[in-house]
Amino acid sequence: MRAAIADGLRWLAGHRLLRILAVLLGVNTFCWQLGNVSLVLLATQELHLDAPGYGLLLAGAAIGSLLGGLTGALVVERLGTLPALLAALVTNVVTFAGIGLSPNAIVLGALLAVTGFVTTLWNIVTVSLRQQIVPSGLLGRVNSVYRMLGWGLMPLGALAGGLVAHTFGVHAAYPVAGALRGIFLLVALPVLIRAMRD
Repeated sequence: MRAAIADGLRWLAGHRLLRILAVLLGVNTFCWQLGNVSLVLLATQELHLDAPGYGLLLAGAAIGSLLGGLTGALVVERLGTLPALLAALVTNVVTFAGIGLSPNAIVLGALLAVTGFVTTLWNIVTVSLRQQIVPSGLLGRVNSVYRMLGWGLMPLGALAGGLVAHTFGVHAAYPVAGALRGIFLLVALPVLIRAMRD
């Protein structure tokens, strides 16, 4: 198992495009959990939603994800792979900032739906790229390392989100997460664009 993990890690580290996408995935899932950890408090304590209302709020995010799954391939076909990927990343930066500043549940639900849509779009693009690029004999090993980076940082994001919400209030976690996503996107953007065009 250690040898298989090492093979996947070596291959991923040696491929510029998938390496930068894996780093962005890790940052994005860290930031997603940083914001998401305070969502229930934002909805119930600040916007005064009851349990059914909170369920409807989460349904908004699910509907956005469903629409992303149904139309994502069309969006990629119309925009192109790189523009679709960048649109998903930039939109998530903006919506995360907006979620923390939502004045009511309707705005919050709409922003969660947009986030669900563009996150699904990101997944469509990046999973398709991995399937096209990674040799079939290494696909499972590379995917496991890639997903380890994505899922492995989520507990740290939850911890960071709890600290941010405790220190600055529940409204702060999502804008902080959005700002971090924006900073990392700006840093990664030149490398990502070059790698996608090669």
